[in-house]
Amino acid sequence: MRNRLMLVFAAAFFAGLLSPAFAQGAAPFPSAPRDSAVSVPVPGSGTAPRAGSGTTGFPAPPPAIPFVDLTIRNPQNNREVAFSVQLLLLLTVLSLAPSILILMTSFLRISIVLDFIKRALSLQQVPPNQVLLGIAFFMTIFVMWPTLEQINREALTPMVEGRMNVSEAYRAGEAPLRLFMYRQMEANPENIRLFMALRGLEKPATLADVPTFVLIPAFILNELTVAFKIGIYLYIPFIIIDMVVASTLMSMGMIMLPPVMISMPFKLILFILVDGWNLMTRQLIASFR
Repeated sequence: MRNRLMLVFAAAFFAGLLSPAFAQGAAPFPSAPRDSAVSVPVPGSGTAPRAGSGTTGFPAPPPAIPFVDLTIRNPQNNREVAFSVQLLLLLTVLSLAPSILILMTSFLRISIVLDFIKRALSLQQVPPNQVLLGIAFFMTIFVMWPTLEQINREALTPMVEGRMNVSEAYRAGEAPLRLFMYRQMEANPENIRLFMALRGLEKPATLADVPTFVLIPAFILNELTVAFKIGIYLYIPFIIIDMVVASTLMSMGMIMLPPVMISMPFKLILFILVDGWNLMTRQLIASFR
């Protein structure tokens, strides 16, 4: 036991003497690893490699979204003020474009008549409303094409070429549209008289004396009236079919059976036999002047 203790103390003594020597002869461990590829150029850096510089520091990529700067300042002259007002008016017209398309063209009458024929045939989902609106849109282009060509020729093209300013182009483009609306009310100008009287204006001698703010609502009421008249004429033959089918079912004692389920096939047969789409389209287009 005594010999073992002596050996342990001797080993500890020699270990204490040898550890400083190893510490002085060993190389120090680096605190941060060095990049060994110091002579490899960095792609796109545009500079020569430097000693001790790393190869992993690529240049920052450009931003994906560019910076847009909007400067608001006071106008320098009256021309800039007028341009700002014209720009606001143009944006207003663009925002009201759907209403202009619906209320100041033939779209209003055509869309109402197509909806009437769908209801008269007792059809709920066929054809879809999107299909009817598409049909009304292209029929509107067909009816309004001469007016649109005149507006393009007398207003849009001169304004694009710089021969007219915005106000002159507006007046030139307004005239064909006013003429189209007036032609639809030429046989019955009662709506024009109504709005002129409500406004307290004198009786106009010519179309030029009728203001646009009077002509537009008068045209809308006229289109609604004409469309409802056409709808009544469309409903009459189909109402007769409904009445015959309903009276037949009641006489047979089938009170619980809905007459619409029986009358709808007969309505479709009648509509196809008389070539309803062709006849309705022909008369609807001919109703415009």
